[in-house]
Amino acid sequence: MGNRIQLPAVVILTATFFLFAGCSVNVKKSGNDEDKNVDIDTPFGGIHVSKGADVRDTGLPVYPGAKPKEKGDSEDEKSANVDISTSAFGLKVVALQYQSDASPDQVIAYYKDKLKQYGTVLECHTNAKHYNYEAHSDADKDHSDELKCEGSSGKTIELKAGTKSNQHIVAINSENKGSSFALVYVRMRGKETTI
Repeated sequence: MGNRIQLPAVVILTATFFLFAGCSVNVKKSGNDEDKNVDIDTPFGGIHVSKGADVRDTGLPVYPGAKPKEKGDSEDEKSANVDISTSAFGLKVVALQYQSDASPDQVIAYYKDKLKQYGTVLECHTNAKHYNYEAHSDADKDHSDELKCEGSSGKTIELKAGTKSNQHIVAINSENKGSSFALVYVRMRGKETTI
């Protein structure tokens, strides 16, 4: 009985050692001593997270006159760039939030036009406060890579273009006398493809 209990612990400790052997963690701080970038590299892949996302990485322009959304009471970050890469899969997500004095209808019309370059533009309605994206990987050979709306009713308008594995999303909400919106880029790959 004793060997059965000890064997899994030895296996777990050995696996943990090999997983983190050669692991490198690098945290860069901003001027006010907040974590801004985190890079974790292992022989099996890496995770890179940055609070300072660049809007150009979404492939979309900022609506004219819009300003980055400020942190609220929740202190949630309003922009992020996350890149996870292993030999089995990869995921890149870039997200930024903005606010504008323009009406939601004006923002929707602007981004419907800008998203056309990535294919058919879907207008989805959802109750979610955060954007939704449907993941696709090379393991899903029987499934379509075509984007679809996740909900049929709600106050948040999500404009989507591209494919499940390469999505451009704009989520728009009415806010005070104007609107708030998020620009999101999602790129996934399976073992068969590259980002």
